[in-house]
Amino acid sequence: MSRARRLGLTLIAPLIAVVAAALVTSLVLLGVGESVGEFWAVVLSVPSSRLMVTIVNNASVLYLSGLAAAIGFRMNLFNIGVEGQYRVATFTGAYFAGLALLPGVLNTLVAIGVAMAAGAAWAGIAAVLRVTRGVSEVISTIMLNAIAGGLVAFLLRELGEQQGQIRRTTTIPESAWVPGIPLIPGEPSLVYGLALLALVAGVGYAVVLNRTRFGFDLRATGASETAAVASGVNVKRMTVAALLLSGAVAGLIGMPDLFGDSHAYGSTIQVGLGFTGIAVALVGRNHPAGIALGALIFAFLSVQSNALGIIAGISPEIVAVTQGVVVLSVVIAYEVVRRYQLRIEQTEVARALEREPAAGSEVGT
Repeated sequence: MSRARRLGLTLIAPLIAVVAAALVTSLVLLGVGESVGEFWAVVLSVPSSRLMVTIVNNASVLYLSGLAAAIGFRMNLFNIGVEGQYRVATFTGAYFAGLALLPGVLNTLVAIGVAMAAGAAWAGIAAVLRVTRGVSEVISTIMLNAIAGGLVAFLLRELGEQQGQIRRTTTIPESAWVPGIPLIPGEPSLVYGLALLALVAGVGYAVVLNRTRFGFDLRATGASETAAVASGVNVKRMTVAALLLSGAVAGLIGMPDLFGDSHAYGSTIQVGLGFTGIAVALVGRNHPAGIALGALIFAFLSVQSNALGIIAGISPEIVAVTQGVVVLSVVIAYEVVRRYQLRIEQTEVARALEREPAAGSEVGT
């Protein structure tokens, strides 16, 4: 297959997915009696400067969540526990930073490291169960999500402080806060300073996955565990390493907001980021650039949903339906294109094999 044709098939898959998602969402709107025109007019309207900053902030967090899930996916490990790992890690990082054991920037850096270690340790439970007892990481991580929620709630009650109606950890000293980054001239809203963690993590993900032996072993194990074992890869060790790395990245999810806005872990912490990250990774096909696009799409839809009830009188929950349809459309579209591409390649190989005997007989004569 020519390179141009291969590129064309790669580009047509997301186009099919977008068109399919738009059609299905429109049908759902018609089915519930809502205005299709008003829905798309609101969702596709240009956001204000403040909302653009919010979209970038949300996208940076979702990108980290998507990367955490993608690390496992590349090895055929379904780390459904990113949500629990993120919550345990954020609480641990916030509690440590609130103790103010270290000055200024050092407190920030060590707290981030502590959060990553906590996320990795929580994911490590599922890793140990997988390699020692054969417990599916899907089951163990789902159960660990529930345990994480209860554990963090208990620790917050025991170690936190009551501030009005909210239970929070001790506020992080101002010297450890990370200042925001101006995105749009004249707009007071700022992008999280630690949103740069998403950029660093994305570059690191791409380099490790494509330029290191560890990344090769990870991809090889995901493609064929049997072949990886035959080539000398220790699959159990790779399983533990992949889940620990996935948990460590999950530990970064709450850092931009923690050090840039909330400055404490409280009972009002945003939940669901880990689960959304799984969808983002699926939309992005586990590719760093694709995950970034998926994070922006989900952040855009989430922010625009706030205006649906006010402007169009449409329930914002319809956006959750749209997000789900996008995920399904992307998965189905890429699978259809993959099978079509495989059929073309098989046809080309068959034609080449048919020409070989004819060429051989001509040489013989």
